[in-house]
Amino acid sequence: MLTAPAETGLIPQRLDMGCADAVAHRLAQDGAVVLTGQETSPRALTVAAAHALGERLRQLFPQRQRSSSEGAQVQLHADSFDVVVDVAGVPTRRRHPDEDYALVQLTRPPSSGGESFVADAYRFVDTLESGDPELWGFLTRTDVDFYGAWAGLRGTPSTPRAGRHVEYTRSGRRIVRRSDGAVPLHRDPDLKHVEAMLRRFDEKVRELEGTLPRFSLAEGDILVLDNYRCWHGRDAHTGERTTRILTLLSADAR
Repeated sequence: MLTAPAETGLIPQRLDMGCADAVAHRLAQDGAVVLTGQETSPRALTVAAAHALGERLRQLFPQRQRSSSEGAQVQLHADSFDVVVDVAGVPTRRRHPDEDYALVQLTRPPSSGGESFVADAYRFVDTLESGDPELWGFLTRTDVDFYGAWAGLRGTPSTPRAGRHVEYTRSGRRIVRRSDGAVPLHRDPDLKHVEAMLRRFDEKVRELEGTLPRFSLAEGDILVLDNYRCWHGRDAHTGERTTRILTLLSADAR
């Protein structure tokens, strides 16, 4: 069963990949699931994506590896980036700003620590409507530049990525973004207010992190996330820790 303190924290159900229907059902219901007993290989991530999304799978992006030694905590976030490279004169996407599912496989467990945590961002934002209406209004009505803080990073588009933290796809699917690249738009007349709201949003999310239940991934486990609905992070760890990550677009993506 789903564990949800304050109706926001999630402990994803652990399932074997053999029953694709159960995986798809749980992912649709909770927004996250852990696939157990997988081989630690790039093939496993690709097969897992097919099992989880089935005929809704639209486009896979190149897998990437993340390794850390004596790693600090990774804050709650949703995967989103825009990377286009030139391959033999042809512009080719390696990441997409609207990727709607993320799969994270633990390939090398740390010596200690490194527990994962997941938040249901839909529930979090819904609590703000009455609990902090000013912040809720900012997240749902104000445009920011989601990549502005990364302007000097090689490969990041020079064109600002303007949008709201809470938006909807053409089919009505809600997107709740969480990115540490967000800054006010250039020469925004409400600059000070936007900066204050971004700080408040960050503070609220940091407070939330401390309330979330933790869970451990075993070597080979794959955490599958609805990237429009769930934010994820992990605690600090000792030793080496390595994950392999795959992001994708489904037929329901923006």
